[in-house]
Parts: sequence; structure tokens; C-alpha cells
Amino acid sequence: MTEVHSRHDEHDASHDHAHSHSHMGHIHAPKDFGFAFALGTALNIGFVLVELVTGLLSNSMALVADAGHNFSDVLGLVLAWGASVLVKRPPTPRFTYGFGSSTILAALANAGLLLVAVGAIVLEAIQRLITPAPVEGGTMIIVAAIGILINGFTAWLFVSGSERDVNIRGAYLHMLADAAVSLGVVIAGIAVVLTGLNWIDPVVSLVIAGVIVWSTWGLLQDSMRLAMQGVPVTIDAAKVQKRLLELPGVVSIHDLHIWPMSTTETALTCHLVMPSGHPGDAFLQRTAKMLHDEFEIRHATFQLEVSEDVPCGLGDGCTPAVGPVSHA
Repeated sequence: MTEVHSRHDEHDASHDHAHSHSHMGHIHAPKDFGFAFALGTALNIGFVLVELVTGLLSNSMALVADAGHNFSDVLGLVLAWGASVLVKRPPTPRFTYGFGSSTILAALANAGLLLVAVGAIVLEAIQRLITPAPVEGGTMIIVAAIGILINGFTAWLFVSGSERDVNIRGAYLHMLADAAVSLGVVIAGIAVVLTGLNWIDPVVSLVIAGVIVWSTWGLLQDSMRLAMQGVPVTIDAAKVQKRLLELPGVVSIHDLHIWPMSTTETALTCHLVMPSGHPGDAFLQRTAKMLHDEFEIRHATFQLEVSEDVPCGLGDGCTPAVGPVSHA
């Protein structure tokens, strides 16, 4: 259902100003992944403990490295889980946009945790290359094979939300990378058993570090962009601007801003210059629906102006006007 809130501010005859706010509903919580987070966290905590103990007992740096990576992913899952709960809380007088931005912070923290884990893994692997130690390849194979099953299953729990939610995608990519890393440990264990070359183990842990960096880089870029209130990659700002200029009665626009409120919600504000005056609530409803349906922008606020000479009130912060355009 579309809800529209409009307010006319009567001014002098030289300019008729109106501020209109339209949005598609109030709280737009993403799909509930509470069960997936709970089950995934429990499975991975258990596996981290098993992997750490067996890695130490078998003297396998690859297993210890993978345990450290998995533990960082457990922390990441907890962060993402907490954010997914907070995003459902309604706005408050102090947090008038709600708590959706917590999902952005969780995604950013997730990427940071993984990079810290990479540093620890690389340091230990280099030490093991300098001073090789005997490794029990058979134990590596068994434990890592269990890891493939657990991490692969956990990744599957989040696959349905990975395309549109950076927070969920962070959890999904971590689990998927863990499954691939565990496969690498299995291969390393087989190689150690067949060749007796213990240096293979720390080399594989370095490969694991490379996989983590590769899988995390895109997440880090996306979460940084969202944290800096950049336009989400799924939205073309130029196309949004063009569509607004095509609206009947709009001769130009300025101060167009598009930013993320969370990893799944986007907001927009702009000034629409409409010399014919306020077009009515039906226009606002259609515009809000268009932005929602075509660009998935759920929160849109428009300031309507009848003259391009009206100052925006932001001084040097105003963005230039765009238009006019011809209408068919």
C-alpha cells in the first residue's frame, strides 16, 4: 500500500513553495534470516572448536588458519544477525530513520574482521615456511571435509538474500569462501600424505589468505560506498534524473540526492521546478510508485517550486539545476 504525506506551505505571490514526502510504507524489513543466522552461528562455533583443537594436535597450520578464518566469520555472522534484528526496529524521536544503517556498519565490520584475520594467517604461515613442522595430513583431510559440508550448508541458508542485501551477501560470501578454503585444505592434506612435504601446509594457508582478500574486496568496496552515503551500485543516478525530468509539468530539477538508509533501503530527495503549481497528491503517488517500481527507491521526498529563481537554501551545497526538457 502506498502512503502519501503532503503539506502546502503558503508563501507570497512571487513563489508558491511545497514540501511533499512520499514513501512506500513505513518499515521495510528484509526477509527474516533469524533461523539461518542462529543455525549457521551454532554450526560454525562448533566447527571452529573442533578445527582449532585438531589443528593444534595435528600440527596443521592450514587447519589453524582456517579455524581463525571461520572464527572471524562467526563474529561476522553475529554482527550481521544483530544488524538484521535492529533494522526491523521502528524509528524513534532520536533515530528518526530507524536503525537500518546498522546493516551497513555490520557489512563494513565484516570486511575489516576478515582483513585482520588475513594478517594473522600470513604472519603464521611465513613463520612456518621458515621453520617447517611435521603435519598429520590424514587429520587435515577429515576435518576439512567436514568443513566443506558445514560451510556449504550455511552458505546455502543465505543464498536467497545475497543478491540484494550487502549485509546478507557478506555472510553468504564468507561461508562460500570457507567451503572453498576447506576444499583447499583437503587438497593440501592429500598432497602432504602423498609427498611428505610439510611446507605444502603453510603454502596452502597463504593461498587461503589470498582467497579471503579476493572474496572480501568487493564487500569492502560496497560497504564503504554505502557508509559514505554513495548511490547504491544497483541504481543509475542519471537514469533517475532523466525519469524525473520526464514527469509532466517538471521543467527542471536540482538538489537531487540518492543515498542508502540500510543495505536494502534507498532514499531520495530533490527539488522539482513546476511552474504550473502543485500537481496534487495523485502526482506524488505516481512518482513514488515509479521510483519504487523502477529503481527500488522506497523513501522519496520532493520540494516543489514554481520558479527556477527560488534559492534552495543550501548555499554552495546546492547542486545545479537540470533541464528544461521537452515532453511528448
